Order: sequence, then structure tokens, then C-alpha cells
Amino acid sequence: MIPAEFGYRRAASVAEAIGMLTQDEDARLLAGGHSLIPLMKLRLAVPSLLVDIGKVAELRYVSEGPGYLAIGALTRHHTLATNPLVREQAGLLAAVATEIGDPQVRHRGTIGGSLAHGDPASDLPAALLALDASYLVSSPAGNRVISAGVFHLGFLQTALQHGEVITEIRVPSGTGSYGFRKFRARSMDWAMAGVAAARTPSGIRVALVNMGAVPLRAAAVEAALSAGRPAAEAAALAAVDTAPPADTSASAGFRRHLARVLTGQALADVDAAAPGRAGSVE
Repeated sequence: MIPAEFGYRRAASVAEAIGMLTQDEDARLLAGGHSLIPLMKLRLAVPSLLVDIGKVAELRYVSEGPGYLAIGALTRHHTLATNPLVREQAGLLAAVATEIGDPQVRHRGTIGGSLAHGDPASDLPAALLALDASYLVSSPAGNRVISAGVFHLGFLQTALQHGEVITEIRVPSGTGSYGFRKFRARSMDWAMAGVAAARTPSGIRVALVNMGAVPLRAAAVEAALSAGRPAAEAAALAAVDTAPPADTSASAGFRRHLARVLTGQALADVDAAAPGRAGSVE
């Protein structure tokens, strides 16, 4: 299909982008475009104005902050997968980025765009939830920090208010071994289900991909692990309190089964001698 008519403006800075957004209630940000443009073609999104921030260089960086790794919102998936700082301090994030789509998607897609899109089938939001990340958001009123745990409100809905722009992703230091597993029909497809697990200073955190309207913590799994139960027993609880979708790709029951199997594999990776691994089944 062809998108509805819309205006287009390119912002040269974050401040300029915020100004453009606040002038039009139906304006939307355009970063990599891999999420928004397909919705526009289906007329599921009908913005009156696209504010292109793709050339805003100040949002493209990876650096060390006080107690966290700071990642600019326009950092591309390929950079996440290959950057030495990300690989060293947030190995789960690098491993997940390696598994996203195909090379074209990884060279165009951005971490901030993936978060703002709000799709629970996306891999990065679940990984950041497992890593206990937070997001720096800028607006005309100033800056605020939103925890990954409260950022996603519903399907394609986030805590971002109109005029707000994600500028930085903050991943706490101290993350250890990790595991990421997902199941998909083809390498370019969204995951039918996925699991991101990471050993953090507060214990092992487990997050689920495409098991509800938002990325979910596998609370029952984490509680079982904290109580000293074996990983295999904990993994059997992965589908507790989930509400996976049923569609032409997979039934809800099959996704629950996948969650249990993939959680077991991800936890085994966390416990392995190696720093961690990621993988997908196609």
C-alpha cells in the first residue's frame, strides 16, 4: 500500500527535533525507518509530519558513564554488535544485535528507534529489560530517566509523551555471563518467542520476547533461581503469567512451550564457563 500524505522535515539537532515535534501533535520521529515506514504503508500509522533525526550526529555514540555504559539513541544495530565497549561491558546487547534481521536492517536500524516503536516481538527491548537499563529522554521541559521496567505500556505503546525524544540508553555496569535464544521461521523474521538472560549484581534476570503485549520479566523463573532451585526446574516456569499472541506464525500454546525450552537453553548459557552466547533456531 501507499502511505497517506505527510510532510517531511530534517532536524539538525535534538533541540530542533523537539521544536518540530511540539509544533504538530501528529508529528512522528523518523530514525532508521524500518519500523515506522511499514506501519505507514499499511496506514496503521498516519503521521502528518515526519521529523527525520537520522543525521543528528550527537545521538550516535558509545561511551562510559558513571556506573553505566552510555549508548546514543541513534547507534545502529551493527555498531552494537561490533563495538568493543558494548561487547566487553554489555555482551548480551552485542549478541542480541548480531541476531537482528539481516545486514541491511542492522546497518540501518537504531536502538532508540527499536525502543520507541514498542513492539514486544523486538529483541532489544527484552535484552535491555534483562540488563536493568534505563532511558534518558529529552523534551521542552528538560530531561527525565525512564526505567526499562516501566517504559513499555502496551502493544506499540510506550511511556514517551508527545515532544519527547529518547537520547541515551544506559546499561548498568557489572553484568556478567548471559544467554540469548530465540525461535523464528527465517533469519529475517520476528521471533516467535525469545529469551534474554543475564547475570547481574542482583542475581539472574530473565526477560521474554513476544510473550505478551510488552517485554516481560520471567518473575517466576527468577524467584525459583533465587530460591536455589535447579535451572531446569526454573525454566519450566517461564510461561507463568504470560499472555502470548496466537497468529499465523504460532499458537499461544506453542509460544509457551518455546519459552520454557529457550529459557532452559539461555540459563545453561549463563551457567556455562564461557562469558555467554546467543543463538536462534530457524
